[in-house]
Amino acid sequence: MHKDLEAFVNKQNLFGKDDRILLALSGGVDSVVLATLMLECGYHFSAAHCNFHLRGNESMRDEDFVRAWAKEHDVELFVKDFDTFGYMQQKKISLEMAARELRYLWFEELITSKGFDCLATAHHADDSAETFFINLLRGTGIAGLHGILPKSGNIVRPLLFATRKRIAEFAEQRNIAFVEDSTNSQTKFLRNKIRHQLFPLLREIAPSFDETIAKDIERLRETEMVYSQAVKQLQNELLSEQNGVLILQIADLLRQKPERLLLYEILSQYGFNESSCNDILSTLNAESGRQFVSKTHRIVKDRTRLLITPIESSNSKQQYLIAEDQDCIQEPFNAQIQSLNAKEHFTICRERNIAMIDKDALHFPLVLRHWKAGDKFVPLGMKKPKKLSDFFTAEKYSLVEKQQQWLLCSNDEIVWVAGRRLDERFKVSDSTKNILKIQINQ
Repeated sequence: MHKDLEAFVNKQNLFGKDDRILLALSGGVDSVVLATLMLECGYHFSAAHCNFHLRGNESMRDEDFVRAWAKEHDVELFVKDFDTFGYMQQKKISLEMAARELRYLWFEELITSKGFDCLATAHHADDSAETFFINLLRGTGIAGLHGILPKSGNIVRPLLFATRKRIAEFAEQRNIAFVEDSTNSQTKFLRNKIRHQLFPLLREIAPSFDETIAKDIERLRETEMVYSQAVKQLQNELLSEQNGVLILQIADLLRQKPERLLLYEILSQYGFNESSCNDILSTLNAESGRQFVSKTHRIVKDRTRLLITPIESSNSKQQYLIAEDQDCIQEPFNAQIQSLNAKEHFTICRERNIAMIDKDALHFPLVLRHWKAGDKFVPLGMKKPKKLSDFFTAEKYSLVEKQQQWLLCSNDEIVWVAGRRLDERFKVSDSTKNILKIQINQ
């Protein structure tokens, strides 16, 4: 086991003999065997134990065991108590997810504050195979079929080379003490059903199941790497970015085969699931304006394009104030502000990104906001008010552009559709005495 551990660590480039490692020590056979092997192989590590207080006296028994083991082997130990039920209710997530989040948040805090190089967990080959089947049943696609990776960020799994059976046999041969989690035998959990019901049947059908599934997972892991590189290259060719909006040309997408799979691979990273992607695909030849929303992004079907933008929280209520003596703004865009005397010689600027405004017609502070239903203004050169929505249509705004357009307002009257059109009522005239010049930096 020692040679195999060192060979696996070196092959996967997990850590070296001089690295400081934080080892997650539950007290179960897997983590105790890992700790024993690493100790005997000369790796430098400290241990971290989580007490979630989910199993009453058994939770305290585990903590006491880990404390005794660390003291006996002179290993630095960190212990943390968690209010797991309280966190679960606060976050409105499952108990399993609550424990996972609490555990890894604390581990990350320890790594940062104590200067550890990585976190070692005792996941083994059976855990990886179980994860493979769980993801297969959930339909996660090829990305979910690589099992548990030997290294993910600063998390390493040095025991992935060994099966649960081999770990248990090593513990028995060496008479290594450990504690048993009673919930591991409960088949109400999907992972335990796979472990205790599905795997024994598969081993009966195919005695070499463990070796075969390990090789298949490795092949899929390598296949995913090639597949991901190809998808990334196509994504770079298909996606463009303009003013914070990702643009996917529909015609370019449809020239790719299979377009459904490629669309899913591109959009899944923005929170869209397979069902949403199928809905989007079915509307590519439909009318403009259809919207699709994930937790993080919005997609708008705009004539020949799909427009992808992040969702801003409370976007429609977002406002920025401009004081009378202010000379610049940084949000929501960068702009310079000047007060000018109209009697001095100057030239009226005609550029869209510059507004020359009759300052005496304004009421400060000015407000920058997004448009809302019923907004009207008098476009420069016109005499009658026009609905802003009609102006957007005439200017061929996409839905995303409408939502991103900023309006400069005085007493809730639109002074300037920023970067596009000034309001006739606030233009500089012969009677203007003071001018406010606002220039958006491109």
